[in-house]
Amino acid sequence: MNADAAYPPERFRADLARFLERFPGYEADGDFDALRASDYSRLDRHGHIYLDYTGGGLYAESQVREHHDMLAEGVFGNPHSHNPTSLAATHLVAEAREAVFGFFNADPVEYEVIFTPNASGALKLVGESYPFEAGSCYLMSFDNHNSVNGIREFARRGGADVVYVPVRKPELRLDEALVRRGLQQPAECQHRLFAYPAQSNFSGVQHPLEWIAEAHELGWDVLLDSAAFAPTNRLDLSVAKPDFVPLSFYKMFGYPTGIGALIARRSALAKLRRPWFAGGTITLASVQAGTHRLAEGAAGFEDGTVDYLGLPAVTLGLRHLDRVGIDVVHDRVSALAEWLLGEMTSLRHGNGAPMVRVFGPETMDRRGSTIAFYLLDPGGAVYDVYRIEELAGEQRISVRTGCFCNPGDGEVAHDITPQEMEECFSVPEAPVTLQHCQRLIEDTTGKVPNTIRASLGIASNFADVYRFVAFLADFRDRPVSALGLGA
Repeated sequence: MNADAAYPPERFRADLARFLERFPGYEADGDFDALRASDYSRLDRHGHIYLDYTGGGLYAESQVREHHDMLAEGVFGNPHSHNPTSLAATHLVAEAREAVFGFFNADPVEYEVIFTPNASGALKLVGESYPFEAGSCYLMSFDNHNSVNGIREFARRGGADVVYVPVRKPELRLDEALVRRGLQQPAECQHRLFAYPAQSNFSGVQHPLEWIAEAHELGWDVLLDSAAFAPTNRLDLSVAKPDFVPLSFYKMFGYPTGIGALIARRSALAKLRRPWFAGGTITLASVQAGTHRLAEGAAGFEDGTVDYLGLPAVTLGLRHLDRVGIDVVHDRVSALAEWLLGEMTSLRHGNGAPMVRVFGPETMDRRGSTIAFYLLDPGGAVYDVYRIEELAGEQRISVRTGCFCNPGDGEVAHDITPQEMEECFSVPEAPVTLQHCQRLIEDTTGKVPNTIRASLGIASNFADVYRFVAFLADFRDRPVSALGLGA
């Protein structure tokens, strides 16, 4: 396959000119060509088309250099002391915490920043500590990452009611009437937690932030999963005020990969009851007295010693995003995603059949730059997504395949019934894997419960999406059987 042959340089230049005319704001707020050349030069140097930003962001080369220089120059010790090296590390931790407060416009009087290994670690803190009990409620959406789904196990163990709100095809948006009905749980339900994503990591749908205030008025605590939203959208916690905000910093700026955060309202944090204690989380513990006192605020939730040498990289990453401008990033990726969606949905085989089926909105109305889709042959058959990923990889195009740890969206998008999913768990072989389940459903129903996902981020440019469309277009009029790409 040679997609470049179909899109020669002169055609690229003409299409770029038309793109810039259509989206004049794309270049209005800075020289991104210079940014890509200075901080992301490895992409073009090695010929990479990176379209997996929802899986993980890319770090700027300046972030790594600045972090290296700081470590090479400084002497830092475990912050749980008052010696000079410990105090130096304590300063770095405090600086990172302040950077998070500042970036998200979170008032330290109202919020705490708790450092965790990632967003999943932040969610586990909430799940294991929330006062779930008989008569309490956990309301969540079909459209959730598995780390949010996993909290239901803590809720069930505590005797709470667990309720899901479905998404509706074709756009995979949550049914707003059912969301509001779910929030109308009886007032005697004392502890109520509502969890949903600001942006879907599957479909790119952006769910209303207005639900936060509505839920608060009805007595709910709100967990807003922002892992897919924060990398390309401004989350202002002085305006939208969820109680719990889990984050993974590597999704925002690529480096470091082992630090996340739970931004929590102090009033909500006071409700949590930790099931254990660890070094650093207590003010006092006794073996002989058999008791302990948990530290107040963030310290009571940061198990062990925080990554005090990695946290300065969080400060540097947030500064980098501030310098570039999160609103500028948002505008650029939105323009690229709008163009990409238009090109993908207009691709046709010679017989007029569509080449692409998008799961989620086909316009940029209330959606982000994450696009889930099938690639179809002239007869409507689905190309094997793993094979497409492999062929893309041969051209150094990075996309992602699977269900993206979001089974609810995947099951609705691919019309998988509860009974068909139950069959996967009744298979006697162990362990039952995603691939086993997908193959079982395909073999018994003909449905293809798998997806390709492309997503854009800070270093994306027009050449990336243009090259990807050229890759997709090269499958025009190629039947599945002729390529050996059957699903």
